Amino acid sequence: MVHTPDSMAEALAHLMATEPAFVAAIDRHGPPDPRSSERGTAALLRTIVGQQVSVAAAQSMWRKLTEAYGDPPDLERLAAASDEELRALGQSRQKAGYLRSLATLTLSGELDLVNLPQDDEEAIALLTRVKGIGRWSAEIYLLFAEGRPDVFPAGDLAVQIELGRLLGTGERPAEKWLRERAAGWAPYRGAAAVLAWHSYNTKVL
Repeated sequence: MVHTPDSMAEALAHLMATEPAFVAAIDRHGPPDPRSSERGTAALLRTIVGQQVSVAAAQSMWRKLTEAYGDPPDLERLAAASDEELRALGQSRQKAGYLRSLATLTLSGELDLVNLPQDDEEAIALLTRVKGIGRWSAEIYLLFAEGRPDVFPAGDLAVQIELGRLLGTGERPAEKWLRERAAGWAPYRGAAAVLAWHSYNTKVL
């Protein structure tokens, strides 16, 4: 897990023992703080709202959505919302469809976030059945909302750039290569991603 200081420390100790490049990163920047996010449908709704917009825009759009549908949003009302109603709150027609899809799947029980499969790949496959939830979004949810320690968002641009730099690849590694390279970091690959974000955002220019 990456939720608590103790679990993060355990994960980082394993990573430093298996990958010398991580020792240098932690010596330079210090260890990353624990990270977690809310669990449940609202977290995925917020992920959809925040896609392809700035942080400020996402916050504004989420505020409008919760003002209209409650916090957390009322899923029955959201599932029945029209494109026009959601567009008035700043959502694109595409995102309106995604939001309704998630609300509908949750209400029907087809998506049960309380009882996701224990196997990470099975959980990712279930989450990505929701329109608008790709592999990256599913991995971020499992890593931070559920605290699954070995979920590794290798498709994340910052993770690729920074791990490429730390590992000395000379260029941004491909997702496939990075997943293969990270096999030896199991069962704490999630902490490697957190460390990459930490180093990427704090490196001395």
